[in-house]
Amino acid sequence: MSAPELIRIVSRDSPMALAQVERVRAELAARHPATVTEVVPVRTTGDKWMGDLSKVEGKGAFTKEVDAALLAGDADLAVHCVKDIPADRPLPAGTTFAAFLERDDIRDALVHPGGLTLDQLPDGARIGTSSVRRVAQLAASHPHLNCVPFRGNANRRLAKLASGEVDALVLAVAGLHRIGRTEVISEILAPEVMCPPIGAGVLALQCRADDTVTIDAVSPLSHPGTYREITAERMFLHVLQGHCNSPIAGYATAHRNGDLSLRACVFTPDGKTVLNAHEWAGPLDPATLGTSVAVTLLRQGARELIDSIAH
Repeated sequence: MSAPELIRIVSRDSPMALAQVERVRAELAARHPATVTEVVPVRTTGDKWMGDLSKVEGKGAFTKEVDAALLAGDADLAVHCVKDIPADRPLPAGTTFAAFLERDDIRDALVHPGGLTLDQLPDGARIGTSSVRRVAQLAASHPHLNCVPFRGNANRRLAKLASGEVDALVLAVAGLHRIGRTEVISEILAPEVMCPPIGAGVLALQCRADDTVTIDAVSPLSHPGTYREITAERMFLHVLQGHCNSPIAGYATAHRNGDLSLRACVFTPDGKTVLNAHEWAGPLDPATLGTSVAVTLLRQGARELIDSIAH
């Protein structure tokens, strides 16, 4: 099967996003050495706006301009972090997922200049994060800490930490790997301590649905286990219909024996209420597993909890 001579790849223009594109380019080069790839960076609303994301369409703020470039024909392939792609609405008409790359680390990390762990932080320590998921979990497990709203790409947040604006940060391990800054990690937080966002550590490749040549070229990059995990996770989030201020977390695991499990949580923003579910697929397909876990949480009151949070 012949690959296109040129594939134009659109992405956010942040350092981390561009590093992610380089991974895609490398994997494409290994499979299609004759294909030339070209990067089309765009600045998204979410990268320009440093305030509350709920004021600018939440997570969709990181994908809208990328989707527009793809649909306009200015690019052939879009690279997204799955965690940034809204699941409460379908993909833009005329586009489709062509591949999910093999998953990176799903965990979060504490970054503290003195190397302290989360449990060692003193009362009132300022943690820089604007993630409602992280804020809710820290409020539940470490209520003596003070979460400070903190936006910007990882490099910018690290610079603010160095200048003393906060005492510590919580950042994604995968993101720190991608920008080559793992030396700043003082503690990696287990998923049981800080449950990750839906889609953590996964890059999605999106194409125009009618561009079968590009789809055929990139679809072999998809990782089967990751595909199953993301299918379960996104169906879970879709059924819950959470918004950008909903503290929802969860992750699926494709096990070596072929089993699939999904653990998920819904929190109140203050961390005082935590709803948990953990199920194994058995004979269920990934989408059915995602639906089942969502229904379990809805029976515990997740709908009322989500709807009660302003957005």
